[in-house]
Amino acid sequence: MVTLAHLRTQGTRNQSARRYRAKYRLIRLLYGKGWAKSRIIQLLRIIDWLMALPPHLEQSLRLRLTAIEGESHMQYVTSFERLAKEEGVQQGVQQGRAGLLIHLLTHRFGPLPEDTHQRLEQATAEEIDVWADRVLEANSLDQVFDNK
Repeated sequence: MVTLAHLRTQGTRNQSARRYRAKYRLIRLLYGKGWAKSRIIQLLRIIDWLMALPPHLEQSLRLRLTAIEGESHMQYVTSFERLAKEEGVQQGVQQGRAGLLIHLLTHRFGPLPEDTHQRLEQATAEEIDVWADRVLEANSLDQVFDNK
């Protein structure tokens, strides 16, 4: 399967539509083998890496694979991987919001005490929203964090 994927990749260089069709056929073939789920997922990762597609074709392929997954009860990405990815995205968003607030506070009030950094890094999304709203009107760091 890996050799076949490699050959199809070479044969479809700079031909996205042909690569899309070849990748889809390979994945259909892979699902039909009856191999263990872990083996199939491992091979899917290799095929995905070898046969990269533009984002719009990748999205279209994922939609088609959803139908295959339903037929074969096999998931292209395991539910654990999906959940971990979603949690990682949420954590990244939270860290980004805290980082932006740290930047704004430092710009407005100068270097922040270490305990303020820790407080911001452990804050909930709701707390960060409240404090971010207060940054614009506060005259001091204490006013930003004051529990009114």
